Amino acid sequence: MGRLALFLLTACLSVTAMGAEAIKGERQETFGDVTVHYNTFNSTYLTPDIAKSAELIRSKNQGVINISVLKEGKPLMAQVSGSVKDLTSQTVPLQFKQITEQGAIYYIAQYPVDQQEVRTFDIKVQTGDKINTINFNQELFPGQ
Repeated sequence: MGRLALFLLTACLSVTAMGAEAIKGERQETFGDVTVHYNTFNSTYLTPDIAKSAELIRSKNQGVINISVLKEGKPLMAQVSGSVKDLTSQTVPLQFKQITEQGAIYYIAQYPVDQQEVRTFDIKVQTGDKINTINFNQELFPGQ
């Protein structure tokens, strides 16, 4: 599973492969001493082995969102929830699962990508009694 951690960290800190618009390389929000890194990409960018080990569906019509939470540069456990909404306001809840490896904790979820469109992501990250919200828009494309 070490390859999964490396891939998800790289994906989280790099420019998303699904966006047409220019996006800053590090997508992150800071809430006091907690930093939340986030990224989304098409699941076809995962190798078959990594997708299998993470129990993700590798398909041109499936996106992946990856969240990591850090406090003072160290992984922090959190409760992560959220949804993705299309332009018609149809909302799909995101079912995050935690992946824990030596020195890393990730929260990943999948969502359908049926056509090219802009989607709105609403993510809630709870650490202790604090709930922080991240909202962002992303233009998505089905994979090839």
